[in-house]
Amino acid sequence: MRTSLRTRSTLIPEEVASKRILTVSELNSLVRATLETGYPELWVEGEISNLRAPGSGHLYFTLKDDASQIRAVLFRLPASRLRFGLEDGLHVIARGKITIYEPRGDCQIVLEYVEPKGLGALQLALEQLRTRLANEGLFDSDRKRPLPVFPGTVGLVTSLSGAALRDMLTVLHRRCPILSIVIVPVQVQGDGAALQIAGAIRAVNALRQVDVLIVGRGGGSLEDLWSFNEEIVVRAIAASRIPVVSAVGHETDITLADLAADLRAATPSAAAEAVAPVLSDLLSRLLEWRRDCCDAIGRRCDEERQRLGLALGQLGRVRVLVQEEAQRVDSAIFEMTQAVHTKLRRGWARIAEARQGLVMRSPESRLRRGLAVLPHLISRLEEFMLHSLDRHRQQIRSRIAQLNHLSPLAVLGRGYSILLTSPMNQLIRDAKQVSVGEDVVARLAKGRLLCVVKRILADADMKSAGDAL
Repeated sequence: MRTSLRTRSTLIPEEVASKRILTVSELNSLVRATLETGYPELWVEGEISNLRAPGSGHLYFTLKDDASQIRAVLFRLPASRLRFGLEDGLHVIARGKITIYEPRGDCQIVLEYVEPKGLGALQLALEQLRTRLANEGLFDSDRKRPLPVFPGTVGLVTSLSGAALRDMLTVLHRRCPILSIVIVPVQVQGDGAALQIAGAIRAVNALRQVDVLIVGRGGGSLEDLWSFNEEIVVRAIAASRIPVVSAVGHETDITLADLAADLRAATPSAAAEAVAPVLSDLLSRLLEWRRDCCDAIGRRCDEERQRLGLALGQLGRVRVLVQEEAQRVDSAIFEMTQAVHTKLRRGWARIAEARQGLVMRSPESRLRRGLAVLPHLISRLEEFMLHSLDRHRQQIRSRIAQLNHLSPLAVLGRGYSILLTSPMNQLIRDAKQVSVGEDVVARLAKGRLLCVVKRILADADMKSAGDAL
């Protein structure tokens, strides 16, 4: 037994001497080269834990399953291409290559691609962004505003080449041909589309002449509609001063833009129907108001005639005065009727003119002409602004000098007075604001007078009183 041990002890140094002895660094390099050559690319599935995100932009974490774990790193460039955020506990499928981190001898996998298991990257990114924005209150119902009942100008933020624009223009023209329409063409999918949509929303708000805004496009896949899920678009809709109607895709497509808008329409055509009143209904209501006005005037005339008849029977000695008053009432009724008819005729004329103008000028031709003269108009606008600034400076200097001469106190000092209601102190501009027996306050240059209305004179009475004087 001793001989055997002695023999083995003399053989070990010779065996070691015939082999190459590796350093730890050489061993790690050898293992690394073997792993990277043998497994240039592989897929791995696991749960993320111990996630770290330093300022360098690289992501470090551990992939684990029920029985084992391995370190993983996702460098800045592939990490920037992720549409969703990594978080502890997220189950993922990843592609990368196995390697050794030589300074520590740790086995790790360098990842090039990561996707959530069982849920698409876009869908996960959408859910994460929806939760974050909802926590900020951007989707709260109390933030949503009602649409204007009678809008004068409707803004459309969509693609010029899409069917959605044609559908909305058709519906708007059919329901209310006199509407003014502002079209802001944008790219609705692909790189840069979200920036264009958000910029268009801010540009329409800067115009300060649009009453309601429709933002939308036709249907498509989640990828096609993704621009309307971008945070920049959602925040632009939430910050809009103008009420926004979201019309993205079909009835089953719901985007974050729909949740942030004041109204979500199932389709672009439905959005146009929601914002545009039916012109024929408006005209019917106008005719109904006209009939009601005429009926009210007729009833008031009958009541006044009955009152005058009773007064004439009881006050025979003032019959002449009552008859004159009756004549003035009839004259006033005639003037009111004429005024109503004149107003209606003007309204009908404006509607006819607007309808004719809309038929003669199509939006496409106006848009082409506008784009052609836009550089010239910009140049003229710059010149006009410079001249306008100089003119306004001169006007301001002149009007500042005139303000002292136009002071209300100076006017009162020349013998005029201001009549105010008592006790509300509201300015009296029309004799109809007061009634007989009511107190009024006359403000003079020095002091005030409390007066009582004894009689309300018409313009004809004032002329007769002036002639008498």
